[in-house]
Amino acid sequence: MTSDRGEPGAALVPTQVKGTVLTVRRVDAYYAMTVIAPGVAARFRPGQFVAVAVGGPQTSMLLRRAFSIHQVRPDHGGTVEFVFAVAGPGTGWLSERRTRDTLDLAGPLGRPFPLPRDPVNALLIGGGYGSAPLFALGDKLRGRGCAVDFLLGAASADRVFGALTARRNGRTAVVTTEDGSMGARGQVTDLLAQVIHEARTDVIYACGPMGMLRAVTRLASRYELPVQALVEESMACGIGVCMTCVLPVVGEDGVTRMARSCVDGPVFRGDLVRWDDVGTIPVDALGAPGWKPRPQAKPPPPARPQPPGRQPVGKQPAGKQPGRSRIGPGAGRRGRGR
Repeated sequence: MTSDRGEPGAALVPTQVKGTVLTVRRVDAYYAMTVIAPGVAARFRPGQFVAVAVGGPQTSMLLRRAFSIHQVRPDHGGTVEFVFAVAGPGTGWLSERRTRDTLDLAGPLGRPFPLPRDPVNALLIGGGYGSAPLFALGDKLRGRGCAVDFLLGAASADRVFGALTARRNGRTAVVTTEDGSMGARGQVTDLLAQVIHEARTDVIYACGPMGMLRAVTRLASRYELPVQALVEESMACGIGVCMTCVLPVVGEDGVTRMARSCVDGPVFRGDLVRWDDVGTIPVDALGAPGWKPRPQAKPPPPARPQPPGRQPVGKQPAGKQPGRSRIGPGAGRRGRGR
């Protein structure tokens, strides 16, 4: 399966705006806030997020709060909606905003979900309000002829986000709760194998707690299914400066690097994230204490220059005439630039 990130030629340049709050609504255990931000809405690709300043202009809360974008409406004044739970003073302040209040937000930030170029069976897995960014993704996938299935889970019914939307827009929708108050009792991984078989899944997109993403990736590897995981890491700046959201990711060259979730992600290939080492700096990660680069092979010594009209001593190969160079224009550059 080949893929790209968003639409071809898409401009992913972020913008910082003063957005006017349009609505703030309670959705069970969460809040959904819609802000008028045309510049952000026009540039948005599923999987990206916004970084919102909280506390007001005189606050001591200097760090922004990052929220995945749930949906945008560029043709309705350019609105952006994100979902959050109250977890501290910053999100508590945000939940108290009302219509016509103003927010300072930057976005869209981060790398979006890669989209398949050919129709596939896509399984979208969400944990808690981690399912919020999956619905815009589902719309894009259906627009490309993909079949979209949902598997949503949470601790209880009031913490499952978007179950009704998933049932309305997905080919299938399965819900699990740990207390059994909605759908099947258990976690999403308890039913994942069954859903994969029934949906004939080709690719998995997932967003939720890190433990869930780790379990989903491990189980998907048994079926050799690719996983695109949107990680939930604390992002203090959102632009790659503060290094608070790093996690170990294996590069295509096999070297582990501490990737910044906000700019290198938040979407990563699940099989490249070292889930067991999240929160640590592995000893073999590039730049870790005691890390040493692999020894590089010494380049061959430069050839000795020959006087004009002379060839190195030795037998000339068949078909070659003395006095003519064996090296033509562009030799030694084959393969570069491809």
